[in-house]
Amino acid sequence: MQPITIFLWASLFLHSITQALCKEAAWNGHTTPGSTIPAPFTPYYVPPGAKSYDSTSPLISYKGTWTDHYSTAYIGKSLRSTSEPNAEVSFSFTGTGIEWFGNTDKLHGLAIVLIDGKPVAEVDTYSDRVLPLKQQRLFWKFDLELAPHIIKIVNTAKRPGAHRNTIIDLDAFIVTRGSPLIPRELDREYSAGFTKRNAGWTLNQQGTTGVHAMQLTIISPKHALIVDKVEHNPLTVDGHPAWAALYNLENNSVKPLRMKSNSFCAGGTFLGNGTLINVGGNPVVEGYTSAADFGDLDGLQSVRIFEPCEDDSVDSCEMYENHDRIRMASPRWYNTVIRIMDGSAMIIGGAKKGGWMNNATVNNPTIEYYPPKNIHGSNGTPVNLPFLTKTLSSNLFPIAFSLPDGKVFMAANQDAMIYDWETNTERYLPQLPNNVRVTYPMTGTALLLPLSPDNNYAPEILVCGGSTIDDKIPGYKMSSQTPASSQCSRMVLDDLGINAGWQVEYMPHARVMPDAVLLPTGQVLIVNGGATGISGYGNVVEQVGASNADNPVLMPILYYPSGAVGTRFSSTGMPSSPIPRLYHSVATLTPSGSVMIAGSNPNLDRSEVKYGTEYRVEWLNPPYMSQDRPEITHAPQRIDFGENFKLDVKMPNGVNSKDVRVSLMDLGYVTHAVHANSRLVYLTIVSSTNNVLTVQGPPSGNIYPPGPGWIYIVSNGVASQGKKVMIGSGKGPEVDQAAVQNILLNTAPNQYEMSNGKPKEDGSE
Repeated sequence: MQPITIFLWASLFLHSITQALCKEAAWNGHTTPGSTIPAPFTPYYVPPGAKSYDSTSPLISYKGTWTDHYSTAYIGKSLRSTSEPNAEVSFSFTGTGIEWFGNTDKLHGLAIVLIDGKPVAEVDTYSDRVLPLKQQRLFWKFDLELAPHIIKIVNTAKRPGAHRNTIIDLDAFIVTRGSPLIPRELDREYSAGFTKRNAGWTLNQQGTTGVHAMQLTIISPKHALIVDKVEHNPLTVDGHPAWAALYNLENNSVKPLRMKSNSFCAGGTFLGNGTLINVGGNPVVEGYTSAADFGDLDGLQSVRIFEPCEDDSVDSCEMYENHDRIRMASPRWYNTVIRIMDGSAMIIGGAKKGGWMNNATVNNPTIEYYPPKNIHGSNGTPVNLPFLTKTLSSNLFPIAFSLPDGKVFMAANQDAMIYDWETNTERYLPQLPNNVRVTYPMTGTALLLPLSPDNNYAPEILVCGGSTIDDKIPGYKMSSQTPASSQCSRMVLDDLGINAGWQVEYMPHARVMPDAVLLPTGQVLIVNGGATGISGYGNVVEQVGASNADNPVLMPILYYPSGAVGTRFSSTGMPSSPIPRLYHSVATLTPSGSVMIAGSNPNLDRSEVKYGTEYRVEWLNPPYMSQDRPEITHAPQRIDFGENFKLDVKMPNGVNSKDVRVSLMDLGYVTHAVHANSRLVYLTIVSSTNNVLTVQGPPSGNIYPPGPGWIYIVSNGVASQGKKVMIGSGKGPEVDQAAVQNILLNTAPNQYEMSNGKPKEDGSE
């Protein structure tokens, strides 16, 4: 048995990546259904609710010499180009976003883009292709104030190495109007980095994600990983829309990642060595998402590998995928993935193909492991989990957390249990009260509350929101206007607590699809979601656009786990947001201590109608962000279990280093209101002298599963910035080569592709 990075085929990683990058991208020579003639891919796409303006529009003004070109390959069959230095094109529009489309080839060069008279970008329209790539998105910006604007593009007529004047051209502009929900006066004061302040909390919008933020995790002190589904995102890679990106937490820049398969509603986790896996997905929905454009990239069995990447530039960071050598044994859409006590991943449930409500035909009531385990005679194949049959139909993205005794808490629909994966036994818990369902599409959220040595790490679970809609009735009897649940259910997961049952309390606002974020101070922040309806799109009556939910809840709330019942919720001082965050929204704590909020897209593809695709990022800053904060000046890179280690700290004036708590946190992998692996463990402080803390690492992989973590210190409710550490040996989980071989020999890549159902089934969810 050997530790893994990419287990059996680690030696092939660099070779495979090099080969992939050297080949001509398939996107630039795809074959449409019923045709054998390859055609170049064109990213031009007008989302519902947006408007396109062709190069010949009388609203567009030109200065200098421009030449008209006519071809069916151009938008509106026309294009204008110039090679004259300082030639300009300008366009007045009213909206929150603008996109510029044109060609790229070896004759093209640099242009300066100005908005409202201010330079905002230098755009390089060069590509090394002899034949132009047409209808390419050359520039986009989506965080403008909802007001009149002017975009001006100036040709520099040069680029490094060019020996003659270079070209730029205009094929079309696309204008995004913005959400009609946002009052103009509020949007004006809030946009373009405006900060809202209220009693110490601040909320500001800064940055755009480039790809819709369906999945979110923090990978390093400077970067977050964002994963979406295949759709017409503005950020491009290799001449086609990207559906994954690395987001710079310091300067808000984005770098697209190459993805091979559709990661639609996938799950993810870090392994014990810091490697991230992203698993599952769906085929591209032909006839809905233009599979001819994107290629039929089936993600149902995918295991995507993202190696630890600490580079500031992230230029070398890549997502690796090879279905011939790395895949799951069974297809999974809407699966949950958690890291367990040996540093491996448990992959839980999901559906065998796309759709909306789960049912017995498509249900995948099993778990499997990465790397594959020969456990309970499975030899790497899936292990049956009766709980996921019992909880049909509302049981996708089951809630799951590793517990301090090594077992796993699970909740789905109205039920909950503790699963002993080593003995393959289920212990059922009391049903959630008052007919509240908490998993997709009646989506609630949940957290394992902070674990402390003060009570011997007694685990306590908190489950909030969801819906009382009956999951047995058809979608045409469900409504986007049915009230969500405000219920929070809390239980201590020991014998005494289980016997006592669920303790019920109520949030100030009912929410479906909320996100619950642990803060290093021990409080829980709840954001996002709607007051009515359920998750998904295109299924219920009274849809709003395509959304199954309505009445977005814009006010965050704070939950104090240690408070008395009836006093634990507060929205005092919380600034509300003007941005609706409904289906496919995310939120996570960041290393700085702020909370990153992004996403919202209840549509199959990018849309600009009501509740359209949201790319803007918000930052919700707790009061400690503006206070005199303690600081960790030095921390070890790796901490072993039970090991005493030292933290060099700098305390605010007048604060003794003895008045401090140390929070070890897993920031989780966030998607669909599931915050898989989110965790806060208070560490024991052995001694404190001269601004040096001697701290004891977590006792075992049960208390904190081996893998990456973040250490914050907290004094008088004020948290430091986090320092990244590796907990445990830093080695990967062991690999059972026989189990790996068994999967490769007895399954085929994308083996379920021909039985994925009709496009209509995949096109609703």
